[in-house]
Amino acid sequence: MMLCAVLLASCTERKNTTTKQQPNIVFIFTDDHATQAISAYGGMLAEIAPTPNIDKLANEGVLFKRCMVTNSICGPSRASILTGKHSHSNGFYTNTNTVFDGTQFTYPKALQASGYQTGIVGKWHLGGEPTGFDYWELLPGQGQYYNPDFRTKDGIHREQGYVTDIVTDKAKNWMEGRDKKKPFMLMVQHKAPHRNWMPAERHLTAFDGITIPEPQTLFDTYEGRGTAAHEQDMTIEHTMDMGQDLKVQSMELGNRLSVSLNRMNPQQRAAWDANYIPKNKAFVAAKLSGKELVQWKYQRYIKDYLRTIKAVDESVGELRAYLKENGLDKNTIIVYSSDQGFYLGEHGWFDKRFMYDESFRTPLIIKWPGVTKGGSINSDLVSNLDFASTFLEMAGVAIPEEVQGESLVPILEGNKPADWRKAVYYHYYEYPGWHMVHRHEGVYDGRYKLMNFYELKEWELYDLKKDPNEMKNQINNPEYAAIVIEMKVELEKLRVQYKVPENKVQDISSPDATYHSATMRKKALKGKDVITSSH
Repeated sequence: MMLCAVLLASCTERKNTTTKQQPNIVFIFTDDHATQAISAYGGMLAEIAPTPNIDKLANEGVLFKRCMVTNSICGPSRASILTGKHSHSNGFYTNTNTVFDGTQFTYPKALQASGYQTGIVGKWHLGGEPTGFDYWELLPGQGQYYNPDFRTKDGIHREQGYVTDIVTDKAKNWMEGRDKKKPFMLMVQHKAPHRNWMPAERHLTAFDGITIPEPQTLFDTYEGRGTAAHEQDMTIEHTMDMGQDLKVQSMELGNRLSVSLNRMNPQQRAAWDANYIPKNKAFVAAKLSGKELVQWKYQRYIKDYLRTIKAVDESVGELRAYLKENGLDKNTIIVYSSDQGFYLGEHGWFDKRFMYDESFRTPLIIKWPGVTKGGSINSDLVSNLDFASTFLEMAGVAIPEEVQGESLVPILEGNKPADWRKAVYYHYYEYPGWHMVHRHEGVYDGRYKLMNFYELKEWELYDLKKDPNEMKNQINNPEYAAIVIEMKVELEKLRVQYKVPENKVQDISSPDATYHSATMRKKALKGKDVITSSH
């Protein structure tokens, strides 16, 4: 009770618009799940790869079309969600050599202090041990798809099975064993669909015999863009690893068996080999090159990516079924989101990091029984910065002044404040590092996007109404001169509002960051197969 009093004393009270009974909160969170791969968001994959359980959640709640992230990379995004603060304020800038400061304010600690039971299971990716949770069981590092290890306060243990299924079962088991007299908040954090996209046994043949449509920009040459787009290291053509990423385990191509496959039990491995070996033999025999090789890589990549999502969608259905069977559905808020978006071949890329739309935008779907209107689609500018404030107000818990995000509760109730934000701020820091995306900050107002690659001394401006694929930088176009001035003013306004340090360049990159470049790796290993990792 003392901790609760201290937390509440440091907070600014906001009107409690929740129901009299504090709601439970189940926050289902994925890694690298692009909106393009959720059929409720539409797009070319909607009919080919439907996500019926996530779609049902959207049909019964609110789907946010413009939920943007503060920093499009796994750890920093998670830190912003926990704290409601930008990277420069919570201290977690990059995935490299960084441990989250768990002594600072987080929304789970505030909920816990107010009487909530709190739990988290699955991917953490913030280093150290989590604080503010009554229960935690985490995947070390990135975690493994098959027979994953889990970390608890008592150490590390291994479990047999597929990671998405195991995380789902652990979530249900914790809800079953909790103190049922108290409200709860549970974070269900899946590994999928993170690289290296290993499907469950039951989904290995999904999409066989189907040619997935290619994005219009798969063979983008980056004409009309700046240095950063040309110098990145995240292309399907050059960056993807044939063994670890694309599952071509061929001695002829020099690809050895990966650690991921060596974890499998005989039954799992037999199913895997029965699926991939015949396809890989056909690929090797075809001796593809050039455009045809890129097209083959895209098909292998996108199908495995979508296959991992099938288990995630099933997990959403299982968790919802558990809530209904146990009489919890009427007072449990369900939130579905991801740490950021992802490139599914757009611009020839995979991964994230850039402020371009596919990685800047993340899915957000919220169902709040008795509050949200089913089937609602919202186009307001919201952010993962807003999650902490939203969860606190949902629970009737005061929101600290230090939190930089805004509560989405008024929007969920259909009463958007007249002074709701007109633009969002973005900042990416990890360079040099994995995928070699240059540092940049920027501002987006729903139509125009201004990006400042400050170390390159280059600016980019895009008009997403006329150019939704962001193919033409308008920064030097006289017709946009007034817009450039307006957006620079807005950028500076947000920098002041969020107290962004003047010295943008922080000494936060890995000392061996240049080794993360695919070119440098290939030179160092002289053609040897390497197990790569994408953070």
